[in-house]
Amino acid sequence: MGRQIIFHGDYFIDFYQNLDDKTKLKIQFVLELIKQVDRIPEKFLAPLTGYDRLFEIRVEFQSNIYRIFCCFDEGNLVILFNGFQKKSQKTPKNEIDRAMRLKNEYFKLKKNNDHDKI
Repeated sequence: MGRQIIFHGDYFIDFYQNLDDKTKLKIQFVLELIKQVDRIPEKFLAPLTGYDRLFEIRVEFQSNIYRIFCCFDEGNLVILFNGFQKKSQKTPKNEIDRAMRLKNEYFKLKKNNDHDKI
């Protein structure tokens, strides 16, 4: 059985809808890989050092680099938070801070059993 991917809010969807079709296909490919492969290569999914349980999905297409933040829940749920196109070597701190805020919000809502808002 593969992993299930769920979304927290519309953050990822808003990012995804603004991409061109070929980039969307590449992101879909990477998401399918994450759903189905037990040990995902770090080329596609890696933990962010210094940030508790926050991961980044890594997508490269043509000369563009995209990052999508996520975390695991209950062993196999991947929650997709914000995504962005990377323009430099370093991941912008404001994007990481936003992802951490969304992750904390997700777990707080889940703890309060407010699944309608997740």
